[in-house]
Amino acid sequence: MDPSGAERPRNRRGEGERLRHEVLAAVNRLLDRWGSDEKLTMRAVAKEVGVSAPSIYLHFADKTELVWAALSDKYAQLADRMHEADLAALGDGPRARLAAQAHAYCAFAFENPGHYRLMYEVRQPAAEMERIGQHPSRRVGASFRTAVGRCADAGLSLALPPNQAAHTLWAALHGFVSLQHSLALPTPFEATTALADGLLDVLVARARDTSPAHSGDLRLERYMNEIITDDAHELAGPDQVDDV
Repeated sequence: MDPSGAERPRNRRGEGERLRHEVLAAVNRLLDRWGSDEKLTMRAVAKEVGVSAPSIYLHFADKTELVWAALSDKYAQLADRMHEADLAALGDGPRARLAAQAHAYCAFAFENPGHYRLMYEVRQPAAEMERIGQHPSRRVGASFRTAVGRCADAGLSLALPPNQAAHTLWAALHGFVSLQHSLALPTPFEATTALADGLLDVLVARARDTSPAHSGDLRLERYMNEIITDDAHELAGPDQVDDV
């Protein structure tokens, strides 16, 4: 917004996309400034940009759609980073590919603490159950689920049902990096990847075995199946290749 308080000039015809980008940038600034979505409203965003609130509704139906759109590029960057790591480990087996994705997740969080804070450490708007599966983080979750599924398909025993194992891995990795962010711990990156590897040792066997099947809470597995909306075409990375 103009420091003088003057309203932003109206976009000329064809400049609607520029307004959209300005709105999304404003959402990122406000979330970073306030630390949650509590004070974030269409009116607050409109004031930050210097337009009227109805102008925001021309591009976004509600606050949830607005916030998800503002953060979507960051989730896409993380998912692409994981996909690249997965491809780099393609010839090393499914467990190594899963470990590569876990390491890439931690590396992204270390190298982009501001982005990571907005993605996972700032409260976002609540969404209905039928809608939550469309959250822009879905590519990240799907990448972990696919990698864990490949391990199971290869005969590697899992400590939990596949979706629970993938979600547990994701949640634990977030816990590692979030603790380091919030407590400003001077932890070497290698220590975090070592923690990730230790977690993998708990969740996924290193070789085929005949251990008893996983005994996780199947109610949680059913719940996760209800909210997961993986779309193979949408979730594939830019260089997706068939598994070999």
